Amino acid sequence: MRAVVFTSPDDPIEVTDVDLAPPGPGEVRVRIAAAGVCHSDLHVRRGEWQPPVPLVMGHEGSGTVVELGAGVTSLAEGDHVVLSWVAPCGQCRYCRAGREARCQVAATIVAPGGTLNDGTSRLSRNGETIHHYLGVSSFAEEAVVPASGAIKVRDDAPLDTIALVGCAVATGVGAVTNTAAVEPGSTVAVIGCGGVGLSVVQGARLAGAERIIAMDLRAGKLALARLLGATDEIDVSTADPVEALHDLVPDGVDYAFDAIGMTATTEQAIRMLGLGGAAVVVGLPPTGATARFEPLVLAEADQRILGSNYGSVRPAIDIPALVDRYMDGELSLDELVSSRRPLEAASASLDDLEAGLALRTLLIP
Repeated sequence: MRAVVFTSPDDPIEVTDVDLAPPGPGEVRVRIAAAGVCHSDLHVRRGEWQPPVPLVMGHEGSGTVVELGAGVTSLAEGDHVVLSWVAPCGQCRYCRAGREARCQVAATIVAPGGTLNDGTSRLSRNGETIHHYLGVSSFAEEAVVPASGAIKVRDDAPLDTIALVGCAVATGVGAVTNTAAVEPGSTVAVIGCGGVGLSVVQGARLAGAERIIAMDLRAGKLALARLLGATDEIDVSTADPVEALHDLVPDGVDYAFDAIGMTATTEQAIRMLGLGGAAVVVGLPPTGATARFEPLVLAEADQRILGSNYGSVRPAIDIPALVDRYMDGELSLDELVSSRRPLEAASASLDDLEAGLALRTLLIP
């Protein structure tokens, strides 16, 4: 099959033929319908994250089940699925407690990664092992994934759109509803209006937040944030975000979401909080990045700093529910799609994402 292979930051990514072995026990083979281009893929290309290489890129996707491994009874050939880069083992203490986003087995697939849940790869080229990325590798015509990472969804949902639910939307909406548990009437700030940030905006709207303050460098993204539920916007290219936020909400906000994941934006989110507020780190920074805050202020103001991994989702429950909300008109996905392009456009799509020119590009094998 054709797939997008990354070898090192010094070498261009390439679309090439790779071999895909059949699914093993507890796994399925999925024909990819669409794969979203995400900042996590950009971190890899920049060399800011260092998973095992060479690897097939991509971790956000959707498709159709075309083959079952031994013992798989939860899915059938022909099922439409959204891929989850957290494929819960169902057995560790976090899975048993209903905290699948913290699955201990899935954590080893994220770091150091490179394999499926059994510690081996189904990908190769000329006899050389090719690694999986986050247990998915969706920038390809097909993928073999754990059955628990292929989430069955309704057949009438468009596969070339709902791929977004597998990462950006689940991460953003889940950060609001699961990680932070935002209450109706809350005040919310969202730093960064890319695919994840706009999903945070929508999550805040669905949660009944009274004020949703969107922040970005680009006027077009701010206008889209307003369309998707933001009540206020701050153009951070012309204003200090913290000062501008306090001009709008003098006492600070109840929740500030950093949907970018830079040291500066995390520190800004903390400084935007009011009494009892929570700063939620949703965007992911380069490995080793650190941020500073004043512990005395945090303690005296009864504030919190929360990390949100994959929106604290329960994939088998939350992903179908998000697809339902899209189909019911409560959640917007089409507006997040910048373009649909072939696999050969993967490198150009990452360039557009890095330049801030795209929200979510969908690669269509």
